[in-house]
Amino acid sequence: MTVIEILRAKANSLPETPGVYIMKDASGNIIYVGKSKKLKNRVSSYFTGVHSSLKTARMVSLVRDFDFIVCKTEIEALTLENVLIKKHSPKYNIKLKDAKSYPYIKITAEEYPRLIVTRERGKDKGKYFGPYQSASSAYTALETVKKIFSLPTCKRSFPRDIGKERPCIYRDMGRCIAPCAGGVSAEDYRELVRCASFVLDGNIRETLASLTEDMLAASEELNFEKAATVRDRINALKRLSEKQKVVDDLKIMRDVFSVYTDGSIGILATLSVREGSLVGKAEFILSGGEVTSYSDLLNLILGYYDSGVTVPKEILLGFQADDEDISLLSEYLTLVSGRRVEIRHAERGNGKALCDMAYENARELARVTKEKDERENKSLIRLSELLGLPYPPKRIEAYDISNVGDEAIVASMVVSDGGKMKKSDYRSFKINTTDGRDDYASMREALTRRLLHIGDSSPSLGERPDLILLDGGEGHVNTVKPILESLGHDIPVFGMMKDDFHKTRAMTDGEKEISIALEMNVYTFIYNIQEEAHRFAYLNSQSNKLKTLTSSLLEKIKGIGKKKAKLLLSAMRLSDIKIASAEELSKIDGISKSDAENISAYFRKIGNDT
Repeated sequence: MTVIEILRAKANSLPETPGVYIMKDASGNIIYVGKSKKLKNRVSSYFTGVHSSLKTARMVSLVRDFDFIVCKTEIEALTLENVLIKKHSPKYNIKLKDAKSYPYIKITAEEYPRLIVTRERGKDKGKYFGPYQSASSAYTALETVKKIFSLPTCKRSFPRDIGKERPCIYRDMGRCIAPCAGGVSAEDYRELVRCASFVLDGNIRETLASLTEDMLAASEELNFEKAATVRDRINALKRLSEKQKVVDDLKIMRDVFSVYTDGSIGILATLSVREGSLVGKAEFILSGGEVTSYSDLLNLILGYYDSGVTVPKEILLGFQADDEDISLLSEYLTLVSGRRVEIRHAERGNGKALCDMAYENARELARVTKEKDERENKSLIRLSELLGLPYPPKRIEAYDISNVGDEAIVASMVVSDGGKMKKSDYRSFKINTTDGRDDYASMREALTRRLLHIGDSSPSLGERPDLILLDGGEGHVNTVKPILESLGHDIPVFGMMKDDFHKTRAMTDGEKEISIALEMNVYTFIYNIQEEAHRFAYLNSQSNKLKTLTSSLLEKIKGIGKKKAKLLLSAMRLSDIKIASAEELSKIDGISKSDAENISAYFRKIGNDT
């Protein structure tokens, strides 16, 4: 029997129940995860020889086995599918890849919640708002709500820091309620944060109504100072609401999703409407580009809300999807949000207009992304021509050395993948073998350690680069070439040379210089890589030096050596250690009660001396 016949027979033996199926290739790698109302029908359809798209045909051609998990309900299957896709990130599942790393505002789940800007949506008890178009817009929104509700802008943590320091000038200015002074209960603080969350979620009218009641109540109690404070908050909120673009009925709370795809790229765009005002937008590139099933897009929407983003009462789709899948997603979001969530196709009126707006945003991002990719591809092609490479390099690794005097010597490795910087693959090497500053020896150590990993399972380091770039000239290149030869790697290596003004001017293979000064696209590409390698090296060198200085300070304390200093710094920042009580310090694993008392006494003495 052929592989397809074996798989078809296995599929035909599956039960006709809800469940999840997991496709695997010859190496046992998971390449696709799907769900079905009837496992037998769905899985067997893959092995009939008829496929809905070229992408599906490619996936099926790689399948050598599959697993399945029977579920009691479709909701259970949908949930499990979402978990498995996040865990394994299969190659042939469409995934959201942020066109950029969008920032969010997060309210932490603490006794005194903190409001912070983050680019990571964690699966935790925190509440997330956004995504925002830029970091500046996120920080502006955060600053606005903090100012309106007089919430702290400092980095103090409550209740830990209550009473430990005098309130700052913001309390005197009326800009902060100063929980650090101890006059604000956790309940009152959380009420202000709750009002801030309403505003961040776009529910300004509800907040205005609540504040108006508070102002009137304060007036009746003759608490005119409080009434004036609340009045100022009301006026600030009114000014904020006037700035928002009204696009729908004031009662509307909805998110809109549209998709643009042309076979080479796919973009999912979303608009968020709260109280009739457009409060947020975002676009996501779909990895794989090709959209073969609009039902798969519903899984992406599930994942979007599964990270803590507020689920609205209504979701409009600017694309067609199976009614059963829509009902299933609606049921799931209703369960997780605790209120009825309606999902429907937008066919007319304001809903259709919003879907069209989202579609145009998606199409515009697709155009800009493709043009940028074309420019980057042209730069790589021209770079390969100038350097005499057999093909345009996909993975480029660039290295630089940074140090603070003769200490904290660090080599950085930054990575460009397909013309784009891939920060998740960046690595740094703390240099251990040199006696003082020696850039050639440092580069030799870093490249030796890095190249020994090629072909193993190490993330990033296991990859084989198509081109290695060094910040330096002939000496650096000629230092690295013997290492490549001894390890049997035929990888081209070039130095990035700078002029007297510290600007990139040429490349060298260790024998001759290749000018790139007149090749603007190539020059810009190489300049950006060189600057990024320098930035990353400098950042890590400074960080290592700071750790050394911080650790040395702690080691001055009786009973604290390198090991205990490391334990302390892994548990707390130095600024927190300085003000922590002996009781708090003694809770750190490896720190005894006497150690904690010595630390607390040491920093009290320093504080008194100053």
